[in-house]
Amino acid sequence: MGEHDLVAEDVAEADLVTRRGTFRTVAFRDPLDGHEHIALVLGETMERENVLVRVHSECVTGDIFAAMRCECGDQLSAALDAIVAEKSGVLVYLRGHEGRGIGLVAKVRTHVLQDEQGLDTVDSATALGYPVDRRDFGPAARVLKYLGVRSVRLMSNNSDKIEALESHGIVVAARVPLLVQATDHNIRYLTAKRDRLGHDLPHLDKPAFRKLGTAGG
Repeated sequence: MGEHDLVAEDVAEADLVTRRGTFRTVAFRDPLDGHEHIALVLGETMERENVLVRVHSECVTGDIFAAMRCECGDQLSAALDAIVAEKSGVLVYLRGHEGRGIGLVAKVRTHVLQDEQGLDTVDSATALGYPVDRRDFGPAARVLKYLGVRSVRLMSNNSDKIEALESHGIVVAARVPLLVQATDHNIRYLTAKRDRLGHDLPHLDKPAFRKLGTAGG
């Protein structure tokens, strides 16, 4: 066991009945960042390879209130649907990641700059003196190790997330795209993620995929 691995007193587990079915919830307090995170688990994970996994950063506005400025809520929903369709997988929900780690108040302040000055998601953060991304994916790696996952198929469009997990000892066997409908509400955000943050979003180049005025959180 590594120095910072999760131990029994850090973890609580129980079944959670949802509209999609029954998951095993694994709530855990990370020994390094101090936040309480949660993983939803479907099927067996111990010593399994190529487990379908989504590592999802907390987004109160998108995940809870279905904000259309970002695609976070839709990605969360799509990832859970994919896990249910496969009847196996893990969704790790990381708290303390709001606004790529700058927090909810700071994130809302960036929204003001985006709306009033036309800045994108990157420049609006740096204009306020915040880093572009301060998220730590170590807690996700630690819970995946706790679950006995040997390798993952990661649902993500972000190659940096793959590198972060691999740096913590998680084998990423494949990346599974998690593309969300582009709309007139989220197109600026998605374009900035592609052009400024290097996310792989090939569907933005296909006009037929973009249906302006449709929902897309």
